[in-house]
Amino acid sequence: MKTLAAPSLPALEPDWQRRVRADARLLFDIHHAIGGPFHIVHPEQFAHNLRAFQGTLAGHGVAGRVYFGKKANKAGAWLAAAADVGGSVDVASEPELVHALAHGVRGRDIEVTGAAKNSALLRLAARHDCVVAIDALDELDRLAEVAAGAGRTRILLRRLPPGAPHSRFGLSDRDLATAVARCALLSSVVELIGFSFHLDGYQVAPRAELAHELIDWCLDARARGLPVTSLSIGGGFACNYLDPRDWAYFTENHSDEWFHAGKRFDKFYPYAQGPTGADMLDAILSYVHGGHSLAKRLRDNDIELMLEPGRALLIDAGFTVFPVLGFKRNAEHGITAVQGLSMSVSEQWKGSEFLPDPILVPHSVDAEPEPVATCVGGASCMEYDVLTWRKVPLPQAPRHGDLLIYPNTAGYQMDKNESEFHQLPLPPKVVVTEESGRWRWRLDR
Repeated sequence: MKTLAAPSLPALEPDWQRRVRADARLLFDIHHAIGGPFHIVHPEQFAHNLRAFQGTLAGHGVAGRVYFGKKANKAGAWLAAAADVGGSVDVASEPELVHALAHGVRGRDIEVTGAAKNSALLRLAARHDCVVAIDALDELDRLAEVAAGAGRTRILLRRLPPGAPHSRFGLSDRDLATAVARCALLSSVVELIGFSFHLDGYQVAPRAELAHELIDWCLDARARGLPVTSLSIGGGFACNYLDPRDWAYFTENHSDEWFHAGKRFDKFYPYAQGPTGADMLDAILSYVHGGHSLAKRLRDNDIELMLEPGRALLIDAGFTVFPVLGFKRNAEHGITAVQGLSMSVSEQWKGSEFLPDPILVPHSVDAEPEPVATCVGGASCMEYDVLTWRKVPLPQAPRHGDLLIYPNTAGYQMDKNESEFHQLPLPPKVVVTEESGRWRWRLDR
């Protein structure tokens, strides 16, 4: 077959993932037990990522809390790991809050965010001493009513992003000033501890500049007698999935011909960028405005920094395995069908493509393997159920019963848009741990 593959985009892989996927017997045993697609998660990597953020805060002498943005992945393993290493958790619904509590996260280590929280969630948060990020003036009034019976509640006031005036999240400057004044009147039931924001994109400067600005809001609120001690800069910490050279070649040269049926995409996640993760936090804390770094201003004014990374705590912490159902040659490239749905690789459902190359784990290696180019389709009856539109290179043609690994899917890819279409069960999450020189596995709770 004429191979018209797109250029390879091999994923950057942590050592633990290389070793697990090299253990084909382990993967095929898990598949035998599960009977369908599954996700592998490794909480030790998550804990490592979390400690890196904590270490950066400590290195700058800044008091702070790292909140895992739970919406990025539903596995319970992350929650237990966060609790064990002094992390915190950011939730946006009653089930998420209950799930965090059930895995040992204390209420005082939980932040409740999201727009238009219902009264039941506010009551549960107040009862468990969670911090609540207030998004609107009427929400502040509803929380005050709830807190009158459920207990005095700590809150942050979320600021509308300056560069996104039409965002449905956050308080405008006028409403923010009104909310501060209202908090002074409601101090018997509401304790204003600080301010928060969340910005789109992955840039250092906008986050640092807005943090500097909100420090001034903190100092003004203190002058009014309010016990403000905290500032949350939200999430949006960058991650690297690919070698920057591979990513640069792809972005500079990509063609519709690299994709099945000439599929076009308007945008892609930046799969190679910098600074990333804890290094990005270091850059934010080092950012100088008005002659002083953000870290110095936080230290000098005794303000605790809160942050809510999701993807950046999950980078390198999990991958997804799809059993191969079959392979056929269609025109100049192949089409691989897998057991599972594209809803389990969520980038496709944001009008984009998850670009790191899938990795074939064959039952047996051909004596003279012939490389193939293939897209990857799901098991549904829908034409658009495609996990990978790009004609990816594989070392040999996949066969029924082989496994296809999608690397580094823990951050948002595993379960953001999952579906039980065709009454197919959702892929379970399998926790792997290394003990006494071998890998062990269990189902996540």
